Amino acid sequence: MEKALKLYQETNQKLKAFYLVMFLHGWDSSTEAPHDAMEYRSKQLGVLSEMYYRISTDPAYEQAIETLYQNKDQLDSVLSHEVVERRKEIVKTKKIPVEEYVKYQELMTQAYQVYVDAKRSSNYELYKPYLLKVIDFKKKYLQWVKTSDMKGYNIFLDEFESGFSIAEYDLFFNTLKERLVPFAKAVSKLKSNYNKSFTKKSFSVDKQRIFANYLRDVFCFDPNRTVVKESEHPFTTNNGTSDVRITTHYHADNLQSAIFSAIHEMGHGLYELQVSKELDDTMSGSGASMAMHESQSRMMENMIGRSDVFWQRHYPKLLELFPKELKNTSVDDFIKYVNTVSRGFIRTEADELTYALHIMVRYEMEKMIFNKNIDLETLPTVWNKLYKKYLGVTVPNDQVGILQDVHWSQGSFGYFPTYALGSAYAAQIYHAMSKDIDINQSINDENLRKIADWLKEHIHKYGSSKPPKEILKLATGEDFNPNYYVDYLIEKYSKLYQL
Repeated sequence: MEKALKLYQETNQKLKAFYLVMFLHGWDSSTEAPHDAMEYRSKQLGVLSEMYYRISTDPAYEQAIETLYQNKDQLDSVLSHEVVERRKEIVKTKKIPVEEYVKYQELMTQAYQVYVDAKRSSNYELYKPYLLKVIDFKKKYLQWVKTSDMKGYNIFLDEFESGFSIAEYDLFFNTLKERLVPFAKAVSKLKSNYNKSFTKKSFSVDKQRIFANYLRDVFCFDPNRTVVKESEHPFTTNNGTSDVRITTHYHADNLQSAIFSAIHEMGHGLYELQVSKELDDTMSGSGASMAMHESQSRMMENMIGRSDVFWQRHYPKLLELFPKELKNTSVDDFIKYVNTVSRGFIRTEADELTYALHIMVRYEMEKMIFNKNIDLETLPTVWNKLYKKYLGVTVPNDQVGILQDVHWSQGSFGYFPTYALGSAYAAQIYHAMSKDIDINQSINDENLRKIADWLKEHIHKYGSSKPPKEILKLATGEDFNPNYYVDYLIEKYSKLYQL
């Protein structure tokens, strides 16, 4: 046991060192690397990936994990959970042929840049060969790692949200279809009456950056441990609790886009900042799951960031930066603006009420890709049909259609459903938090420290040292219940639209 633990910890430190390199590469590729650097860089990444593969599948490391696994009852709860998860990963990784693993890592580096070019030019045909290669690998992966208990698309779902399968997601989405979709359709037909003149104006990107920096203080986003930059698709990444980085984007003709993408990513980032520092040197020092992570970003973005009390407190700062542009715009006008319901094309720009409908499109498509014999040549057509079905809109081009999200170019199938699940988690957590603290008063404070402290104590500090379902129950006192989410949305939008 002693030798096994020593080898396990030493190997993990090597793997974490490789992760640092991959972390810096990913950050640089998305923010600053020259366009033409990717092809040559992919060769070095292939070498590093093979080295990582060899270390993570070394027989001695595997044996150490197996020894610890067989004696997991003697380990503390953090290490015991970690060993179970690491063993599951090792078993899967060993089933992937090393040459296929290396080729796939090289493909990932190339696919991202082609995806960016294809999106910018709205040229799906440019990206299609890479997407089909990604899907081909992921289908082979499902065959390599399947077991008698876990097969097909369920493998991907479980990897992003342990314990959730097609059966559970179908029940969740059916609840939304039954209770939320009719309500959303009814609200989307109504008009939100407010002064819209400012929405046609141009807002200085430099001043938007100033406001985003102001928000860092509001959301307790410690400047000594964080970085904020710009990228095509906003994201969050980190290396431990002392190096957390986010990106956002700015559009002169869309003031709220940068504001809420920044708040969203700071929600993710705050989670990583507040994981217990004791977990930094373990393999449990990050968020518990994709849905739990999304619960934190969606709560900050929507439940807090779009609330009346938030803008009553912070609108004066925005007005200070844009006195001419917002001259005749009241805070009530602005609140209605950021909460307007509109059936659109872009998931990341979707209003809070219709957001889950965008996720349904992707969920249905992923089920088709991996559990049915769908013709992959027709993917854009299928996408457009589902948008017509769920949102009632006609997709005009691939840029705002199948090319709008980066996830598939990264092989992240099974990820999208966690966005909707995370929103539902957020409502349940928010309800539990409201029993302990005065949330409106906390939002009205100079910053969100009281809310951040509650989240740290009940969710963040655990990192991934416990399963997400267990953390949710510890925080809320009950199992997952999607009705908190639906109730919250119906109550909020009934008030906004005076239903």
